[in-house]
Amino acid sequence: MSSQSGQPYNLNVFFSFMLYVDMTHPRETDPLLPHNSNYDSGNDGFKRLRLRHHLNAPLSTHHTDLILLYCYIITGLLDSSAVFIWGSFVSMQTGNTVYLGLGLASQISHPKHSSNSDAGGGNDDRWIKSGISIASFCLGSLIFGAFHRAFSPRKRWVLMASFGLQTACITCAATIVSLEKPSKTSALTWRVIVPLAMVAFQSSGQAVISRVLRLGGLSSVVLTSVYCDLFSHPDFVSGAALRKDVEERRRVGAVVCLLAGAVMGGLWARSEVGLMGALWTAVGLKSVIVLAWFAWREDGGDGAVQA
Repeated sequence: MSSQSGQPYNLNVFFSFMLYVDMTHPRETDPLLPHNSNYDSGNDGFKRLRLRHHLNAPLSTHHTDLILLYCYIITGLLDSSAVFIWGSFVSMQTGNTVYLGLGLASQISHPKHSSNSDAGGGNDDRWIKSGISIASFCLGSLIFGAFHRAFSPRKRWVLMASFGLQTACITCAATIVSLEKPSKTSALTWRVIVPLAMVAFQSSGQAVISRVLRLGGLSSVVLTSVYCDLFSHPDFVSGAALRKDVEERRRVGAVVCLLAGAVMGGLWARSEVGLMGALWTAVGLKSVIVLAWFAWREDGGDGAVQA
């Protein structure tokens, strides 16, 4: 009887021991490191803190002139295609001011027969488009300037947000143009006004950035002052200016980049794709700048502005 009554007890001890071994010894399929929710949450918090520091870091201005020279390509691309299809500039507001003045003069001198005028007005609505572009550019300058003053202007996220908004504006304009496919003879409706205004609005962001980076000589939207400074340099004729003066090299680069962009825009405008191709190309080019700011080096405290 004692052996029979002890048998269940021994079996219970045996199964308890096997269960203990099974629970305390690792299996081949078990992870090498145990799952720790506290560790994961702490690691995620560290990553968020690191990302926040990365985005809030002020950026070095070293080589930022290359960004502005790159922007000259976008300016040439957009202006040449816009003036070919829409009849007005989106960046060079000096030319738009001339178009606006000619249109107003036509309205004053021939208010009833302005459609026969070569300057604008009536069927020729170039002066109206130019006025829209000027107003949009001025509004953009006001908003972008206020944005950079409200925050530390050279923080990574501020520069990324600025160019992100510029990219979004061109994307919206490109979407409308892709759906509507405007031509030189398109009527002046919202399908022309809205994309024109949005592209002109974002162009002001580039000009504001040149002030933020303390590179006012590279506004990235005009070349008149660049030509003046380039050819009025005392050492220009001898060629020493290009070898010794980084400002002169920047000016030459600005001319070359805008000219290259203008050629690209003209080719797009004359192709079957038209203005749509130029706008989507600009979207891609602007997106590259957003990514460049994300990877840009932090300010080391030297505050240098060098080429």
